[in-house]
Amino acid sequence: MTEAEVRRIDLFFYGLFMDEALLREKGVKPVNRRLASVENFSLVIGARATLVPHAGQTAYGVIFSLTHAEVDALYSESSVSAYRPEAVAAQLQDGSITAALCFNLPEPPSPEERNPEYASRLRDLARRTGLPPGYVSSIK
Repeated sequence: MTEAEVRRIDLFFYGLFMDEALLREKGVKPVNRRLASVENFSLVIGARATLVPHAGQTAYGVIFSLTHAEVDALYSESSVSAYRPEAVAAQLQDGSITAALCFNLPEPPSPEERNPEYASRLRDLARRTGLPPGYVSSIK
């Protein structure tokens, strides 16, 4: 099977995995980059980021298409192995909706787990990625 024939799935990334260069360093070849948002979720930062259900809130990020093998390899790393996939309806910049997988922690982190360095790196990445300025400034 050629690389063009390998089936890819859309993943919504909202943390440091929004960085295409970081994914490539991890052996992932992301394709079809699109800015997107998911409604009724909010970003929470502990040691790393996660999304939690939150009515009326919107989380922003990037959708990339990855192969199943890339998803398995990416989320088998010990630092993210606790994350579990959830289906989300992501809104693209053109207003269209697409189904995507989003990996989140089953339990939100406690306030003591907050990682200011991670938040700072994520804020910088979100700014460079082109996420809305109000959202970028809310990352703490």
